[in-house]
Amino acid sequence: MADSSNYRVKKRRRRDQETDYQNRLSLLKNGKPRAVVRTSNQHTRVQISEFEREGDRNTAQTVSKQLEEFGWDHSTGNLPAAYLTGFLAGMKADTDKAVLDTGLRSIKAGGRTFAAVQGLNDAGVHVPVGEQMVPEEGRLHGEHIEEMKDVEISDDVESVKESIEGELQ
Repeated sequence: MADSSNYRVKKRRRRDQETDYQNRLSLLKNGKPRAVVRTSNQHTRVQISEFEREGDRNTAQTVSKQLEEFGWDHSTGNLPAAYLTGFLAGMKADTDKAVLDTGLRSIKAGGRTFAAVQGLNDAGVHVPVGEQMVPEEGRLHGEHIEEMKDVEISDDVESVKESIEGELQ
């Protein structure tokens, strides 16, 4: 610690690198719900959150593990699973606009975060992102995985998508 009186201890969530308060404040000031996308090695989580004074309220939340209920029997940590997770969250959402909240994670163009955003957009929740950030259609449907492995994923993506639409409409 510093010896001068000008030193101020940062908030705990900032010290633990969990919250960027300046970024959060700018997202909250626009008044729109936030599309919160978090990825791990095995799962993708998508939440539609609205600010309330007592704490954020999640109006729709989905984890890629829930895709198994709709017939998804492949890995839940890949690009098509992230797309379907975003699509499922978008079908559950009660809003038609949101802003992307990626937290403190560094994001990569064409990654799972933007696959989930494309799923939200396809489900009817408009989340503005640049076209260069979204993965190409073939990658969203798993064609890059089909080339590496001897599995059919693109047909499964479409069947799970139809299953989600049929159950949630």
